[in-house]
Amino acid sequence: MAFMASLSWKLVVLTVIIHFIDTLSYSVRLNSVRSGNFALSTSLFNLIVLLSRTANMLQGPLIGLMIDQSIQMNYDPIQEVRKVILATTLGTLLGILFIPTFLKLFGKAVAKLEETGSIPGLVIHALSRGNMGRIARSATKPTRGMVEGLRFKNIPKRLLLLNALITGIYSIGVLAAYYSAIYVPENRLAASASSGMINGVASILLTLFIDPKAAIITDEAYRGSREFGDVKALVIMLIGTKFLGTLLGQLFLLPGARFIAYFYR
Repeated sequence: MAFMASLSWKLVVLTVIIHFIDTLSYSVRLNSVRSGNFALSTSLFNLIVLLSRTANMLQGPLIGLMIDQSIQMNYDPIQEVRKVILATTLGTLLGILFIPTFLKLFGKAVAKLEETGSIPGLVIHALSRGNMGRIARSATKPTRGMVEGLRFKNIPKRLLLLNALITGIYSIGVLAAYYSAIYVPENRLAASASSGMINGVASILLTLFIDPKAAIITDEAYRGSREFGDVKALVIMLIGTKFLGTLLGQLFLLPGARFIAYFYR
């Protein structure tokens, strides 16, 4: 059981990192509109996303190991799995709290990238002793004034509902597929392989219904046909519904796992 507890905490840390970075990605469009540097902003954020993808690569095998050990021990790891889902909520919340600081640092980094012309040069500059101190002093906590006066009514409510539902599915896609192996241990490899299909469907839904509308609002603000505050309201609402989606993941877990197991009985 000590091994299971250690494995569970490793998964929690990785999941917090993944969803922390994923939450910050919503705010990049704010910097893109404000600075006009769409390509530079995307290039720089891709470097940060590499950390999230690395954590994602490690997460799957660890979940598989936890489920395999549980089946061998005749143990139901539902509490450990729910703890990992809770980590998605915690990572999202930490991302929300860090967004003001991230935007300040990210804006400076984009400007510096334009000067240095390379990611390695930017990293070396950021890691210098003097800059590390300035980065630490850039911490900014969220305030009520950051959201006051925003016109949330201009953001389509159906878009927000869809984002919460899709995020809920995405949050438990891998976990539900692996956990379904508890119900069908004789077909656990087939059941766990369904995780890619579930997350693929969630990604397709995001691409079809969420990303295009969010891109339209962002582009309209960049061209001046919308206020910058609309993009800010969009980002806040999308992050808020993402947080709600991680909570819905707790409700979706068992029905999702049983639904997957049904096809492999």
